[in-house]
Amino acid sequence: MTTTQAASSAAPESSPAAAGRHVFLLAHTGRPAAIRSAELVVQGLLRSGIGVRVLAEEAADLPLPAAVERVDADAAGVLESCELLVVLGGDGTLLRGAEFARSSGVPMLGVNLGRVGFLAEAERDDLDQVVERVVARSYEVEERMTLDVLVRNDGQVVHTDWALNEASVEKAARERLLEVVTEVDGRPVSRFGGDGVVCATPTGSTAYAFSAGGPVVWPEVEALLMVPISAHALFAKPLVTAPDSVLAVEVQPQTPHGVLWCDGRRTVELPAGARVEVRRGAVPVRLARLHHANFTDRLVAKFALPVAGWRGAPQ
Repeated sequence: MTTTQAASSAAPESSPAAAGRHVFLLAHTGRPAAIRSAELVVQGLLRSGIGVRVLAEEAADLPLPAAVERVDADAAGVLESCELLVVLGGDGTLLRGAEFARSSGVPMLGVNLGRVGFLAEAERDDLDQVVERVVARSYEVEERMTLDVLVRNDGQVVHTDWALNEASVEKAARERLLEVVTEVDGRPVSRFGGDGVVCATPTGSTAYAFSAGGPVVWPEVEALLMVPISAHALFAKPLVTAPDSVLAVEVQPQTPHGVLWCDGRRTVELPAGARVEVRRGAVPVRLARLHHANFTDRLVAKFALPVAGWRGAPQ
């Protein structure tokens, strides 16, 4: 993870400094809280002379003034000229926003309207502050590692993808185990049957990999994770490898077909004998940060961990 400092001088309302500035807004329009939050953010940005752009498919569900620009999701340069992508929603909406952020290089600022929201930087009650900090350009930008994923069948590349959190190889049928062999840097590690394998980034260590029993890895650590899911094996422990390692999961020929999921959003079927290779992504996702919160504090807050009785280090 790398961090860069953004400008922090405030621009007064409707000032010339705000001229030509645009922010892209992405919201979970299926949630009333997101609709109301989007309305408040749009009003605050427009009052400060900052243009707002939204997806045309979402515009119909949002109470937006005519000044808001509508664009199609598949149009070229959806985020062109936008300085920030503001996302309002839960983890799924934030991962959807990450797809736009990665393809455009525009930093994403997440406002959590869901439950955990590790990717989010603010909560619903912080909307006024979010607008103020965006107007003032008072935020930092950090880069998060991603994964590049490819699928081979009979030696040929048949699919390529990417992930911010994880790429998971899973069984397709609930009643059957998925037989796999895991590999790190071209060498076999273990063969076992189970529900699958999660390959994750440090960012994804608090997502699916965490639920599968993997370790929590601080975002500053550059590493890749491989976490078996409900494995029937004596040795099927989570592995933490070097950031330049290549992880692979081979679906065994005699096993039923499996499924590859990337961030729980994009999926492709894996026939028996398929091979999934995961390596550090060439393109990171950029996240806008409003606070210098220690990750330990974020972890305690997001998971509501009990810390009563802590006295701190001796003075």
